[in-house]
Amino acid sequence: MKNASTGRAVTTTELHGTSYTIDHLRTLPTAMTGKMATRKKAAPPPAEDEAEHPPGLRGRLTDLAYDQIEEAIVTLRLAPGSSISELQLSEMTGIGRTPIREAIQRLAREHLVVVLPQRGLLVPPIDVGKQLRLLETRREVERLICRSAARRANADERAHFKRLATEFAQSAKNGDDVSFVRADREFNELCLAAARNEFAEGAMRLMHGLSRRFWYLHYKEAADLPQMAKLHANVAAAIAKGDIDGAGKALDALLDNIEDFTRATVLGDRR
Repeated sequence: MKNASTGRAVTTTELHGTSYTIDHLRTLPTAMTGKMATRKKAAPPPAEDEAEHPPGLRGRLTDLAYDQIEEAIVTLRLAPGSSISELQLSEMTGIGRTPIREAIQRLAREHLVVVLPQRGLLVPPIDVGKQLRLLETRREVERLICRSAARRANADERAHFKRLATEFAQSAKNGDDVSFVRADREFNELCLAAARNEFAEGAMRLMHGLSRRFWYLHYKEAADLPQMAKLHANVAAAIAKGDIDGAGKALDALLDNIEDFTRATVLGDRR
């Protein structure tokens, strides 16, 4: 695997559906396992010593902090409408305050946290109107991304899409919603990388987390997990084969399902 920005080869491994470099994993505290650590008594946050966190390592810790906090928000462990502080996030993840602050800035840009000056952080409540506007935008942007990924993905990326199609099918078979959410996030990131369009990527990043959180909150009421996983698998399989039109059609079927689910949830339309 090559680093997208430097072109240098790096060795990677998988941690709960996310790839990390081996050198990165060697530096991580053992508490960081892909789930928020649960402790009877929270450990003190790591001491902030910038000399011990060179920019490269700090960037990787920022990415890991973002992954941990984003998953906690999407899977409702940090509930909509709840307040939390930088210190609590640092204790929860075992990561120092500087990477936590940088992760918070990214989460704020994606509308997953609101920074309240002098009062900490707010996990925003679910906004129904925003969700419907998001869907309107998402269809156009995501169609471009999936068709571009089918056209431009390299051999390694196509093999990865094929593996993800299998993972979606397995999560459906097991009824494992958390595994599905993780596979969905990995799929989204791979689509953005394979599409090679930084402008579409910037727009899509504003929608991914909010979409997954809304689905996780309501899917037991109105969604069919096996069907949703199958529709995701169809998109991944089409991209893996380089089927540009097939990827677009599979995505339309997926988004039709998501739109029906959203309207059934927020408008009581259960056609």
